[in-house]
Parts: sequence; C-alpha cells; structure tokens
Amino acid sequence: MDSNENKKTVKESAEKALLKDDETWGEFFRTIFYAFIIAISFRTFVLQPFSIPSESMLNNLMVGDFLLVNKSSYGFSKHSLPFSLPLIPGRVFADDVERGDVVVFRLPRDPGTYYIKRIVGAPGDKIQMVNGELQLNGAAVPRIKLDDYVRINEYGREERFEQYEETMPNGKSYITLNIEHRPLADNTEVFIVPEGHYFAMGDNRDNSMDSRWPSNIGVGFVPYENIVGKAKWLTLSFDNKSALWEFWKWFPAERRDRFFSAIN
Repeated sequence: MDSNENKKTVKESAEKALLKDDETWGEFFRTIFYAFIIAISFRTFVLQPFSIPSESMLNNLMVGDFLLVNKSSYGFSKHSLPFSLPLIPGRVFADDVERGDVVVFRLPRDPGTYYIKRIVGAPGDKIQMVNGELQLNGAAVPRIKLDDYVRINEYGREERFEQYEETMPNGKSYITLNIEHRPLADNTEVFIVPEGHYFAMGDNRDNSMDSRWPSNIGVGFVPYENIVGKAKWLTLSFDNKSALWEFWKWFPAERRDRFFSAIN
C-alpha cells in the first residue's frame, strides 16, 4: 500500500468513526462549535464548578470538596466572563448579597485567582473582631458553643477546634471554628465597609487570609463586581491524601454523606 492509499484509508476510517451518515466535515465542526459555545455560556451564566484548595472554610467546606456556584444569584459583571473580559459595564440583573452567604469572588489584587469566603458585612456595616468574637455594628453576633470539632491530621495527631454556631441578624446560621488565640485575627480595628463592597471571612477563623487583612496581603474589602456567584451545592468530596491509584480510598465513608448536599 503506497502513501496515498494509506492516507485515503485513514481519512475513510476517521469519517466512519466521527461522521454520521451523509454528514460532512463542515457540519461536524459546526456541531462541535455550537456545543463549545453552549458549554461556555452555561459556565458563564448558569453554573460554574469550583474546588476547595484550602482549609479556610473548614469544616463547612473541606479541601477536596467539589461544588457548583450559581452565577445568576447576584447578576453578572465583567468578572462573570472568561478572563474578566470588559464587556459588561458595572453589574446587570443585580441582586443583593446577604450576610451569611458563601460566595466565590475574584481576588481584588489578582482577578485571575478565585477565593471562597462567607460574607459577614454589607456596605455601611461596622465590622470588628474582639477576643475572637465577631462584632457587627457595635454588637456581638450571637453564637452558641457546640461540642469541639476533632480530627486526626495528616501527621496522625489529634486536632481539636472550638466550634460555634453563629447567627446573623437575618437568621442565617453557620458553624465557625477557633483553634487558638491569634492577636492579629482575634482583635482588630473597626472596619467600615465602603459602598459597593463587602466584608468576607473564612469560617475557620484562625486559618483564613480574608478581609481582616489589607488587599496587598489578604483580601481587603471585596468589590461587588468581583463576586462571581453564590456557592450552592456540593457535588463530590475527594480525599486528596490518597494516592492516585488508590481509587477505593478516594471517597471515604465520612465524606460520602457530603455528596450532592446544599452548602449552608
């Protein structure tokens, strides 16, 4: 078989494998293009997948959790688009972010980086941490102490966290953790949230670089337009301490009850 016959055979095999009866290559690539546009549009305007890279939201969200972000919760800005393309002025179809919402946003100093935190302060709010307690507009946010959260860390040692149920004025409740006294995190100045911005904190209060730190090293105030969407649902929870080939350990029993659950 010469090279021309070989090329012809390869072409015929490709057509048989990829093309439907009476379908041309032009129609095939047009279908692929439309599918690509639909997928990008869905990710841009409906749901975007996200994974948890750190322990700043422990134990509500764990490293290895996979979740879906509702892109339409607060409307759309340029940061809803791939590469933050400047095609949307301001924010369209805007809706308020509620205190207590878990949101994904683009880091103000580096819009290519996504963060996930809980919103604890809205525009005009006064936020302060006093001895590890969150103060909102001059009053302590009510919290109830729960049993400690205990786990075995990657070094085989027991870690014990103080665990609290914190409740915002709008009735939104969630769990926060505290492991030790950290002066810079547990006692802060009073932050006044500027118009068009929000104050975000991690639920794992001693392990979160959030709005308590200035934007050059932490998050600072989060501009409304940087918020991508509301974290709504967990899909899977993957134990990333397992080796890639140890597939039977990927989804341990203590994580399977997290599958397809709502995010509080």
